[in-house]
Amino acid sequence: MSKSRRVVIMGAGGRDFHNFNMFFKRRPEYQVVAFTASAQIPGIDDRRYPASLAGSRYPKGIPIVSEQELPDLIREHDVDEVVFAYSDVSHEYVMHKASWIQSLGCDFTLMGPKVTQLRSRVPVIAVNAVRTGSGKSQTTRKVCEVLKAMGKRVVAVRHPMPYGDLSRQGVQRFETYADLDRNKCTIEEREEYEPHLDRGTIVYAGIDYAEILRQAEREADVIVWDGGNNDLSFFKPDLQIVVADPHRPGHERTYHPGETNVRLADVVVINKETTTDYENIETVRQNVLDMNPRAVIVDAASPISVDHPEWIRGKKALVIEDGPTLTHGEMKYGAGVIAARRHGASEIVDPRPWLVGGMKDTFEQYPAIGALLPAMGYSKEQIRDMEKTINACPCDVVIVATPIDLRKLVNMKRPAVRVGYELEEIGRPKLEELIRESLGRLEAQGEKKKARGGTGVAGRGRQGGMKKAARKSARVTRGKR
Repeated sequence: MSKSRRVVIMGAGGRDFHNFNMFFKRRPEYQVVAFTASAQIPGIDDRRYPASLAGSRYPKGIPIVSEQELPDLIREHDVDEVVFAYSDVSHEYVMHKASWIQSLGCDFTLMGPKVTQLRSRVPVIAVNAVRTGSGKSQTTRKVCEVLKAMGKRVVAVRHPMPYGDLSRQGVQRFETYADLDRNKCTIEEREEYEPHLDRGTIVYAGIDYAEILRQAEREADVIVWDGGNNDLSFFKPDLQIVVADPHRPGHERTYHPGETNVRLADVVVINKETTTDYENIETVRQNVLDMNPRAVIVDAASPISVDHPEWIRGKKALVIEDGPTLTHGEMKYGAGVIAARRHGASEIVDPRPWLVGGMKDTFEQYPAIGALLPAMGYSKEQIRDMEKTINACPCDVVIVATPIDLRKLVNMKRPAVRVGYELEEIGRPKLEELIRESLGRLEAQGEKKKARGGTGVAGRGRQGGMKKAARKSARVTRGKR
């Protein structure tokens, strides 16, 4: 009998676990000897993927170690294959990793949707992106609002953020803030979950997405996949919406797996159009059309609101932006900077001379952040260090432009204003039109199958119906922007 093929999965605590669950877990011809954790998410190495999730073939679980230990792992375990399983990195970055792995003697693998996506019994609308910080969250909220207005029961399933006790995070269901507290959610998790809960949308997340899907199907007419970073959907979508950011024109061609998302998209939302140059918007538009001429393009903005704009005028402001958007998302500014400029801040205070503890580590890893403060909340220690940094900065006002109200979690000694943003389409087509027509076509197909004695819509036929409806709507509305 030939020996099992030895595998290491390179990840960041999300896609890596899903790939294992979907493909490697029950295949005796493979033996996963370790996961490695990238530096994208701090503090997620030096753990084990628990036996309760790894299955009977891994009674001791699977070690999770730093990516820096890969050469030693490969030599010690005679590794045959390394699977790359994290996202929001440049094509050049991926190929440097591939070259490194090949120089160590191993095959380098990227796993695609065919073997990693689950099929749902209810329709799935997936919201993905070209890059972190493009505007997935507000787009997902918009999609949920449209579906609820149609009378649909909606469940949002979030891309994984398993930063805590993995043995307790197989399936997580969030309906109230008490659920967030019970699951000991980090700031990063709360930023994604709270806006849904505030609107009455149930959220699932965790690690075991086959079981998550089974549970979500029982209480949803439509599932909305709320993507993380710019990763691919874990569920096979019937309608795939991808958000592009004209503040980073060209990234739709040069980042992994953002380009894949564009090529798979039924709808591409070009967001933030009112805060960038026309040339950037048209660059993104042309790149999308070159890669996926069948995609429907929706023009949109994310207008901001500030709860106390009068507190900003003439003041020295410390601006706190969404953490991942500034770190591996590589954005130079966000809604907080726009609010500071629009409402007349006299100065944006540079926090770097006053960084404390883990905040220093973040700026050392991502020196291009500049004179902004990323909301880093992966651990209690990071939250504590962020609070000390905020209160040490010599500012008059703090501008909080994070998806949740950071003022509830961090004790700020100076006045703090909150910046919000929601998706707003510009002209037509609108997401509501595309979703209504797509679901209508899907439901009509289901009725025809029932009349023929079939078991209802499933698989490719359903997806094809939704895509055709989206393209039909685009043809009708493209000239009406």
